[in-house]
Amino acid sequence: MSLPGKGRINYAVVVILDSIEYSGKYEGLGPRIAAALRYLREKDFLDFAVGEYEIDGRDLYAIVADYNLKPLEDGRLEAHRRHIDVQFMARGGESMGFVLRGDQPVISEYDEEKDYALYGGASSLFRVDERMFAIFFPQDLHMPGIGDPAAEVRKVVVKVRV
Repeated sequence: MSLPGKGRINYAVVVILDSIEYSGKYEGLGPRIAAALRYLREKDFLDFAVGEYEIDGRDLYAIVADYNLKPLEDGRLEAHRRHIDVQFMARGGESMGFVLRGDQPVISEYDEEKDYALYGGASSLFRVDERMFAIFFPQDLHMPGIGDPAAEVRKVVVKVRV
């Protein structure tokens, strides 16, 4: 990015990514995020059945999922309007894409019932290993589930109503 009369500007966009053991330092992001992080710290999700679990009604709930990863070329950026995603890797790890919402092409228009839209475009990739979490806010486009298709993971996504 360049500005008239100025040199090149370097900037970084940061996603919240950390080990669940250090998640307490993010509890200042709000009471629902604090509750989500405590829930993720206190439960053994390897003992949970795949499915949805209410924590505080529809304001705060968890989705436990097992799935195989997909190659980068099959990935799509997604975004939500009504929820923050706190994504926790309970078993295995995956790469995720991340970019702030901008002028990315819309692949699938926003679905009010499912609270998501899909986008195309480039993103930065980062690795989320077992027992790590990432937090995605409504302005964040994210692409989960990237990696070796032979690898199966277990992820818990806590949906936090904004």
